[in-house]
Amino acid sequence: MKAIYAGMTALCLLFSSTSWALTLQEAKGQGLVGETLGGYLAPVKDSQQAKDFANKINQARLEQYKKVAKENGLRADDVAKMTGKKLVDRAQSGEYVKGINGLWLKK
Repeated sequence: MKAIYAGMTALCLLFSSTSWALTLQEAKGQGLVGETLGGYLAPVKDSQQAKDFANKINQARLEQYKKVAKENGLRADDVAKMTGKKLVDRAQSGEYVKGINGLWLKK
């Protein structure tokens, strides 16, 4: 169980790391994308830029979820959902998160 939490913490840090922080923070701050409980970004605005950005980040996230899942004997989907909850909870004021009702909420 400790390994799962360590992996989830590493994932959260990866997704907010300085190498992507400016780009990811800008996209979130502009309301282009938001976090979902499923562990993936989704476009808030219906633009190709938002879709492309979310797809790029989500591909990297999926690879990390698979890695953590394999190391801990879990399914990648379960790791994604655990991480998604943490990312939604940690969203900054002014960023969008998708609630369980499927609607966007600005924190």
